[in-house]
Amino acid sequence: MATKEKDPKKTTAPSTTTSKTSIPKPIEQKELPVIKFKSFLHNTIYDVVRSRGWKETDSDSDFDFIWADKEWIRECMDVVHLKEHQRVNHFRNFYELTRKDLLIKNLKRTRKQLERDDRLAEASHYDFFPTTYNLPAEYSLFIEEFKKLPGAFWIMKPIAKSQGKGIFLFNKVAQIQDWKNSYRWKITSATGSTVDPSEKVEKAEQYIVQKYVENPYLIGGKKFDLRIYALVLSYSPLVVYLYRTAFARFSHHRFSMQAKDMSNTYIHVTNVAVQKTSENYNPQSGCKWDIRNLKMFLTSRHGTEAIDQLMMDIQGIIVNSLLAVQKVMIQDKHCFELYGYDILIDDTLKPWVLEVNSSPSLTAENPLDYQLKWVLLHDTLNIIDMEHKLEKLEDHMGGFDLIHSAGKSTPVSYLGCFNPSLRR
Repeated sequence: MATKEKDPKKTTAPSTTTSKTSIPKPIEQKELPVIKFKSFLHNTIYDVVRSRGWKETDSDSDFDFIWADKEWIRECMDVVHLKEHQRVNHFRNFYELTRKDLLIKNLKRTRKQLERDDRLAEASHYDFFPTTYNLPAEYSLFIEEFKKLPGAFWIMKPIAKSQGKGIFLFNKVAQIQDWKNSYRWKITSATGSTVDPSEKVEKAEQYIVQKYVENPYLIGGKKFDLRIYALVLSYSPLVVYLYRTAFARFSHHRFSMQAKDMSNTYIHVTNVAVQKTSENYNPQSGCKWDIRNLKMFLTSRHGTEAIDQLMMDIQGIIVNSLLAVQKVMIQDKHCFELYGYDILIDDTLKPWVLEVNSSPSLTAENPLDYQLKWVLLHDTLNIIDMEHKLEKLEDHMGGFDLIHSAGKSTPVSYLGCFNPSLRR
């Protein structure tokens, strides 16, 4: 008996009654916590945190994240009780690395200690800062060295000023008499007590004096230095990331070591704040050149091996300077710091540290400068991870590369390499 085939066009009608349990429940979306931030700057960092949906607060205590100025750290850090989740953009005694005289003091101390411990190979790595003295405290020591180098150029820098303020060059002691005589030295009696307290007494402003690097590497006849960014997450243990993208800051005047040009700060001081006041300054192009382009240019002239070694030497300066202050820096799990290193390259491809900035400028000169600082800060906040998106820190995160962790330094440098964050 033949089986009757079902008509494929006829289908069983779906049941009009559906069990309540068969209806899938919507997935509950957890609301992300609102991150409250306080920023003392209203430039690129302010734009970046706002773009992440963070909410601004004026409170000095009820915040999740604060981008504070140095004055707030000095006045409030020791009196504010920070909660477990709160993050601050400076370590308590950041100045051990970023004040010019203390940086040199810590570098010299570390070198001497390594020499005493017969670790001469490590001590030899601390040769990246010029001969330096602290004035007025080491004035007599400076004079002894000055006499050994007749005609040499020296540079004076106030210890606590930035943006090139107060810097000048000289090659004769008589040329600093105006500086020395413009302040009255504090007079003490034979017993060490001060003179009449009703009389206003001023101390000489503290400077460092350094042997001027007279043979800087020149491009187009002009001097330049590098601004490089390093992110420190911890000093104990030391954890350091280095940003791939940096820039060279150029003078707008041709370099000269003639005595008549010694007072021309546009020739010798590459700080943007100084160069912007030059009549040769072009606000559209600025005075900066991306380090990736600089690296390609230098490689074309000196070869890959030499320039790779230069980048490793610069990376070594950053790590060794941080190791020099590691034991004196107050470790705090709430703190991180984005440092701006100023590095000079001489005509032998030797790098020199000029200074370290605890508050590198985040104000952009032009759209390209804004883009660089935007991705730099965005990548910084990704690593700080206030949103708790990371399972662990990676060796490469955005434009940052881990260069020191667990007591070991990375044996390769990505400084000046392609930055994936710039594709955004």
